[in-house]
Amino acid sequence: MTDAALALADLDFDRYDHVRPIRWTGEALELLDQRVLPFTVVHEVCRSSDEVADAIRNLVVRGAPAIGIATAWGVVLAARVLPAAQAADAAALLEPALQRLNAARPTAVNLMWALARMRRALATADGDWRAALEREAEAIEREDLAANRRMGALGAALLAPASGVLTHCNTGSLATAGFGTALGVIRAGVAAGRVARVFATETRPWNQGARLTVWELMQDGIDATLIADSAAAHLMKTGRVQWVVVGADRICANGDTANKIGTYQLAIAARHHGLKVMVVAPSSTVDMATASGGSIEIEERDPAELLSVRGKRVVAEGVRAWNPVFDVTPHALIDAIVTERGVVERPDAVRMRALFG
Repeated sequence: MTDAALALADLDFDRYDHVRPIRWTGEALELLDQRVLPFTVVHEVCRSSDEVADAIRNLVVRGAPAIGIATAWGVVLAARVLPAAQAADAAALLEPALQRLNAARPTAVNLMWALARMRRALATADGDWRAALEREAEAIEREDLAANRRMGALGAALLAPASGVLTHCNTGSLATAGFGTALGVIRAGVAAGRVARVFATETRPWNQGARLTVWELMQDGIDATLIADSAAAHLMKTGRVQWVVVGADRICANGDTANKIGTYQLAIAARHHGLKVMVVAPSSTVDMATASGGSIEIEERDPAELLSVRGKRVVAEGVRAWNPVFDVTPHALIDAIVTERGVVERPDAVRMRALFG
């Protein structure tokens, strides 16, 4: 950890962290419905694991860390309706619900990571196995918030004072337990005087940048400028940004990174214009079992998301659409991967293995 990062550790993080997308009430999981922000602030109440799976699939909750946290609470809800008295009996009975949760979003590795943690907690439960699962879900959520704040400090330390940054999609409190990954770096950078200008892409077709990122930054009093996705290269050419700071849904053993569709072209444009690219994600997003990005399953969603806006068709009948929602940025285009464990600069298989084993 650098001296600058140590200094950032003393920042008043709470000043820049006012949004919480996930609330466990003790009886149900309340998810801030991100499909209707910014004009409607409402929570969808999930009382079963299947309702949690539907919420993940339908983008009520989104962002890799938040998906993992919601998944963990989905397991807790599934456990509550099982007749099993012993953990050993519960494992087999729980598995169908876990498989339905697993199928909700195939690209986000945090979902599978959270399920693996919940399975381990069940396998090692001593006594009240339901309480053990609830404690594990609480730990996953608590650890994510702490990790985000540490990543914010580490990532902001890489920025020169008064930098301009461009971010893509939403990687803030809405996508995590709080504070955010890439947006956490931006928050910490603003607090430390290292970020002077923030630009956010609209992020078509769901407009997470337009609807969520700039709204979330407004809640914390951080000024941000929205741009069309297609304006990014021109913005880079003006010299007003020095870094592209993004999140990740999966990071491979060689540093290749899957993230929201459009990240790859931002990285290409950044390299052409001499900008740097930072990927910020918790270590739970690192998948050392996947050698490279070519092995990642890229989720494709309903083409209607491109053909329609708010349910109203805007494209002529008969037009077809292709709607992948992630792409893979090769590690050679990434300058730094920031996790709570540390920073991997100029990532490749050797440097990734040194930090993640």
